[in-house]
Amino acid sequence: MVQTPCQTLHEQQHPLISQLANLIKRVWQSQLMVFPYHVPTDLGYVEGTLEGERLTIKNTCYQTVQFRKLHLELARVGNNLDILHCVMFPHSCFNLPIFGVDIVAARGAIAAAIVDLSPVSSDRMLPAEYADSLSQLPEAQFTQPRDLPEWGDIFSDFCLFVRPTSPQEESAFLNRVSQYLTLHCRLACEAISVTSREDHALILAGHRHYCSQQRKNDKTRRILERAFDQAWAERYLTTMLFDCSEEEDSSEAEALDALEARM
Repeated sequence: MVQTPCQTLHEQQHPLISQLANLIKRVWQSQLMVFPYHVPTDLGYVEGTLEGERLTIKNTCYQTVQFRKLHLELARVGNNLDILHCVMFPHSCFNLPIFGVDIVAARGAIAAAIVDLSPVSSDRMLPAEYADSLSQLPEAQFTQPRDLPEWGDIFSDFCLFVRPTSPQEESAFLNRVSQYLTLHCRLACEAISVTSREDHALILAGHRHYCSQQRKNDKTRRILERAFDQAWAERYLTTMLFDCSEEEDSSEAEALDALEARM
């Protein structure tokens, strides 16, 4: 693997991915006070080979008072496969859902696009202010909805999983992501941290369940294992994509104090 700087990966990808990457960064920068997030030096930018094609992965991460990790991953395999993956992990002292969006484009066409605000409560329900706001959005109209995977119990009733079939549907998906993301950032900035150790433990358990279920995505694991090896794929899944360590709750207060001191 060779690690070198990459500044133009999203410009080489499918236009919808490029537009979405720009949208996410723009909303983060305008609605949140972001700070650097340490990414292991060998995982920020990675190159490998998948079935003779060059595989490139670029990770961009930030943190805020509300979020322990804002993660945007862009990946490209030759000229045939483009991927965008984004997750916003809240600090577990806030009762906030986990925002996630993924797009997979194969041979120039969008094969799958999903966006959701995943609940972390034990009853799998979103906070009332989220459910009320999302229920007021116009019903999404797409000609090819897709079925959620078997491990998809982490997704909410408002999850949108489709295969856009036209420029109009691609624009509609981008607009729905903007609505979810903007709402999430606004409500997160208004959120008050929980004070009960029991509530905190329940939220953290929800985060761990989310990460555990996401790691069951065999398609992601197989790509990483074929491009690199099994050990590297496991490290990437548990360190970069869906990290939720047992020590998070003990170190979180110190991290929040450090961020607030910089404001």
